[in-house]
Amino acid sequence: MEQEKNAEIIGRIKYLMKEMGLKQVQFAERIGVDTSNLSKYLNAHMPLSESFLNRMVVNLGVSKEWLLEGTDLPFGKNVVRVDGDNTRAGGADATPVYDVDVTAGVASGRNELFASENIVGWVNLPNMSPDCRIVRVSGDSMAPVIKDGDFVAVREVSNPNQIYWGQIYVIQLDDFRLVKYLRRHTDPNMVVLRSENPNYDDMDVRRSDIHEMLLVQHVLHLNTRL
Repeated sequence: MEQEKNAEIIGRIKYLMKEMGLKQVQFAERIGVDTSNLSKYLNAHMPLSESFLNRMVVNLGVSKEWLLEGTDLPFGKNVVRVDGDNTRAGGADATPVYDVDVTAGVASGRNELFASENIVGWVNLPNMSPDCRIVRVSGDSMAPVIKDGDFVAVREVSNPNQIYWGQIYVIQLDDFRLVKYLRRHTDPNMVVLRSENPNYDDMDVRRSDIHEMLLVQHVLHLNTRL
């Protein structure tokens, strides 16, 4: 009976790979396992482990109930909706959505911010870079461009010295994060953090005090009437 159940689970995993258009190497990379081990799982040469199954639940947003029993929907975990009907869970080009607020609480490290357990869903939107991650913004300092509760798609900046002046960034300082326009300062060792809301003053910050920058590439306004 156990062997039969494992065969059904393997069948559902292969179905996922086909639906997402991923080969074994790509699928293994998406869920964070060694390609040779994935092959052993799929060919029943290695028993399915709880850890292996949980990687698909966490990294792909797959419903564990569907994965184990074939009930529910494959991507029942997807909870994020945007204007229109152009969202879907999983997929080779899907962007992960994190249940984190980049402007609330004490700033944590990048690894903690983008921990896999913070993923609550996936969206597939046109012109979205595969390197993007979607996070929530609170507060009105960037209103009306970014409203309280909106989501932004951010991309890691590999070279902090290459700044696109006038663009919106998520800036991590010692104790907190800010979402601001980055403007040039008269002092090359400083930058200006500017809000869209005129009720907020500019902030002069030393470049050396910026630990990390994430470029905001898209702003997602949620339609709460859906």
